[in-house]
Amino acid sequence: MYKKIIWGAGIVSLFTVASCNKIEDFKNLNTNQNQTTTPIPSALLTNVEANMGANLGFDAGGINTGSGLYAQYYSETQYTEVSRYNKPNYNYDAYYAGPIEDLQNIISYNSDPATAGTAATFGSNNNQIAIARILKAHHIKFLTDAVGDLPYFDALQGKTGVVTVKYDGQQAIYTDLLKELKEAVEQFDNGLTVQGDVIFGGDVTKWKKYANSLRLLIALNMQKADAATGKTEFLDALNNSAGVIQDNSDNVTIVYPGGVFPQPIFNYYVLTQRLDFGVSETMIDQLSSTNDPRIGAFASSTKGFPYGLTRDDAVAFAGANADWARILAGTNTPNNSSWTLISAANIDLARAEAAQLGWTSEDVTTLFRNGIQASFDQWGQGDASTYYGAMTADAEQIATQEWLAFYPNGLEGWDIYRRTGFPTLTPAPGTTNGIPRRATYGTNDYSYNANNVTAAAANYTVNGQPDSQWGRIWWDKP
Repeated sequence: MYKKIIWGAGIVSLFTVASCNKIEDFKNLNTNQNQTTTPIPSALLTNVEANMGANLGFDAGGINTGSGLYAQYYSETQYTEVSRYNKPNYNYDAYYAGPIEDLQNIISYNSDPATAGTAATFGSNNNQIAIARILKAHHIKFLTDAVGDLPYFDALQGKTGVVTVKYDGQQAIYTDLLKELKEAVEQFDNGLTVQGDVIFGGDVTKWKKYANSLRLLIALNMQKADAATGKTEFLDALNNSAGVIQDNSDNVTIVYPGGVFPQPIFNYYVLTQRLDFGVSETMIDQLSSTNDPRIGAFASSTKGFPYGLTRDDAVAFAGANADWARILAGTNTPNNSSWTLISAANIDLARAEAAQLGWTSEDVTTLFRNGIQASFDQWGQGDASTYYGAMTADAEQIATQEWLAFYPNGLEGWDIYRRTGFPTLTPAPGTTNGIPRRATYGTNDYSYNANNVTAAAANYTVNGQPDSQWGRIWWDKP
């Protein structure tokens, strides 16, 4: 498994010069991976960013989709094993061999005195490193929030041969991610604008807000495992002079040009013509019960797909209800549309949660309402005052709005449910152990890194079974 993690160019690394224009950055990617053994950082950066909507958003059957099933954003429409909590198999090593290694190559290449001058011609040395550190932290957060302990400190160290690596505890990983993000903000300088950046076009101000906002989300997850450190880190990020995301213009959004770089939902429903996932009845009922106008953006219809059906029942429902809700309305899923990973709504509502916890002195109700309005604005739904006017900004309402605002990013919705216990979700019918708390290690872990994964799997033993999906990761406390 970790042969590709720790040596060689990433399996999806691209080596070419990318334009500073966002659309051209996508179109100019060279898919010939064997053209040169010298990585060009701008092309690696474009490659990572172009794939974030799929890797960290909707991955059509991977970790994020499974997380969305556990969070009940989605329902399975024919193959219902995951939503009925059969043990999954997610071989996540492609994240290491792909985007994470690309990012590590950007960091290593720019940090090597022998190549730094060449690298700098494609953007500022420090700025490229800082961006790569932020994106690497985001990818690692995604993976560790899903499975818990991961190869981290000894991975991607440039060793050769088949080398196995130990799995580091999530607490240590979280500590280092917070450090990486803080240092990345401090590392930005006044050097050349970074080329290949299709998210912010090299805008350092927005990258700093992204890093600080990601720190807020990491810190908030720590509230039951290490509240003191979580609060300290949250305040430090919130009070950083660079600021956090407060406006939708600062959202972490990938805008797809279409063609060979399609928006993830368009790619799933239209290009690959798969129909394995729909909007869950849980989500539709939540939106309908509060007359939430976002229902017209979140789904193609108001016919939610019942959650956790057996395969026979799911196939029967789909056959009798051809208009079951697809993920996102058609107007939000053209080939050249966008995908947002972190928004102003997410951060306003995270701040509301922190204020409700007593971590800050900010006004809970103001942040709660600001977050809802930002979400309405993001989805083109106009004034939200009538909608939120009757709501009380208590823990359940805040968490429920966080869950709604992160839709359709499944892992983040599952994080909110595991962290807060809200919204109240009913496990799949006929199941007995409740909603899973983690994704399990993949078969590649056991095939290529058996001793180390066995040791890590023991930390998630439930009822005598190691590597249980009901084992709790470090920050997920009862």
